[in-house]
Amino acid sequence: MIGVLALLYGIACYVVFLLAFLYSIAFVGNLQQEVTALAPWVPRSIDAGGPTASPLVAAIIDGLLMGLFAIQHTVMARPGFKAAWTRFVPAAFERSTYVLLSSLVLILLFWEWRPITQVVWSTAPGSLGYVLLNGLFWFGWLFVLLSTFMIDHFHLFGLKQVSSAMTGAEPPTMRFMTPGFYRFVRHPIMLGFIVAFWAAPVMTIGHLYFAVVTTLYIMVALQFEERDLVDSLGDAYVQYREEVRMIVPLPKRRR
Repeated sequence: MIGVLALLYGIACYVVFLLAFLYSIAFVGNLQQEVTALAPWVPRSIDAGGPTASPLVAAIIDGLLMGLFAIQHTVMARPGFKAAWTRFVPAAFERSTYVLLSSLVLILLFWEWRPITQVVWSTAPGSLGYVLLNGLFWFGWLFVLLSTFMIDHFHLFGLKQVSSAMTGAEPPTMRFMTPGFYRFVRHPIMLGFIVAFWAAPVMTIGHLYFAVVTTLYIMVALQFEERDLVDSLGDAYVQYREEVRMIVPLPKRRR
């Protein structure tokens, strides 16, 4: 019975993540404005809906929301926190709980975000610039999704761990491998997010603020992740790091 409850918990956490992920596409892409039929399902986006505030107050509130997500997402991902956390939470639940809390903080960001709508740049619908930027936006999100499946999507989001708990097996561990996009860039998931956040046919100050802060956060967070990967994988990751760039998928200069 405990195993079944663990599996149901993991599935529920995954569903919350999936809804948050899909809404993030609509939120960043302003699909509330782009696709009329989606308006009832996307009440708030990065440039429309939700509470209003002066640009200064909006920037402060939005910065705090992004900071909250950054702190939760980074701290809970550290090995030291995981070791302490799993003294109280079964190891099989750890990843699902992390996914759930990350998703809930993200939903809070969507709900409390204050738009800053002054336009930085704008491309006319149907123009070449509009088509290219809109295409890059969708490419970025597809790149993110495909990258998760190239390693182990269901382990990454906790489902394999709770499945093992149901059967009584040892929780699985992810093997170090470099398939697909990982042969050209060490963190393709983060690359996809950066592309999606910046590819805006209409870029407002609020959207630009979001893109700058999230990109800076990604670059800082990757330094911590790289250190953890070297500690856990040793020479294999050091060699990989020497051969493949972190974010920009360009060949490294051979020594």
